[in-house]
Amino acid sequence: MVKKLEFEQGPIRPPSEARSFLLRITRNCPWNQCLFCPVYKNEKFSLRTVDEIKQDILIARNISDDIKSLSWKLGFSGEITPLVINHIFNNPGFSDSYRSIAIWHYFGTGACFIQDADNLVMETADIVEVLKFLREKFPDITRVTTYSRSRTIVRKSVEELRSIKDAGLDRVHVGLESGYDPVLKFMKKGVTAAQHIEAGRKILDAGMELSEYIMPGLGGLSMWKEHAVETAKVLNQINPDFIRLRSLRLPDEAPLKEKVVSGEFIMLTDDMVVEEIKLFIKSLDGITSTITSDHIMNLLEDVTGKMPEDRQKMIDVIEKYQAMPDHERLVYRVGRRGGYYHSIDDINRDPAMRRKIENMISDLGDKEGENGIEEYMNKLVNQYL
Repeated sequence: MVKKLEFEQGPIRPPSEARSFLLRITRNCPWNQCLFCPVYKNEKFSLRTVDEIKQDILIARNISDDIKSLSWKLGFSGEITPLVINHIFNNPGFSDSYRSIAIWHYFGTGACFIQDADNLVMETADIVEVLKFLREKFPDITRVTTYSRSRTIVRKSVEELRSIKDAGLDRVHVGLESGYDPVLKFMKKGVTAAQHIEAGRKILDAGMELSEYIMPGLGGLSMWKEHAVETAKVLNQINPDFIRLRSLRLPDEAPLKEKVVSGEFIMLTDDMVVEEIKLFIKSLDGITSTITSDHIMNLLEDVTGKMPEDRQKMIDVIEKYQAMPDHERLVYRVGRRGGYYHSIDDINRDPAMRRKIENMISDLGDKEGENGIEEYMNKLVNQYL
């Protein structure tokens, strides 16, 4: 068995693709100017050749076959069991690519996410060829997804996008972030609200699923209401399959951090972001999208549901949080930012954990004051970026 075989993978993927086969077909981001984004900075965008990508697909196929063969040798009849996983992860002779494919088989999602930030920037004929080859070599793949930018999508015709869909691309993830043009301009997003609408409709008209990501908090203190309402208006005109919440967080690598330090941009508090999300959900109208809050950066993970039938349920979660006493909200926030809590109901389920969090809050407050507690929470959540 050749254990050092490797294929190229990029640095990020959506949380919903955590158990997917990751395959890099472009490198970095062709735009790379968004102020809020810490990824790909100082990295040059490049297209990979079709032949190069095909070679990686063949390597991944060989690795997959090797792992199945290993399972047979270990007596598991080709099944990727925890013992097979342990064998691969505890043996330094296996490459990261082996570990990646082994985990993919173990979870059995059948999903593939092609990286990096904007693969539809490729020539249509090239991406069609890559997708067909991928589907040929991995016929058991059930879903192929990618990131792309609205500005790139609008440059392709629906016919081109349909040919990409027919070749094997099932879902496109788009970073809409905001539907308010002044926010998009300030953040150097490089796209307008009208282009977001056109791009989203094209993807849906081509028969692909569409995930639109929005960023609560991106309007800052001065534009939060307009950001919430206008973003909802854009999504009302698209009606994507998924609306995914990604609350704004700012590690030091994000260019927007400089504007926070200078005072040009004022971040919202957690409670302000919660109020913005409530306004956003109330402003959605006439759509059937599924809203998800599937990231640790979001304070209220259980703000999730299908529109319109689950609208009130989501608002009820928000208002339940807002009705909590100040100390209760603080306990939940610290627990959530530390990864201990996933729902506001969790704070009463584990008394020992609650005592631990309250002691932590007390110690930090005594040493650092209220600002120290907030800084501690920022450090906790930024580790997930």
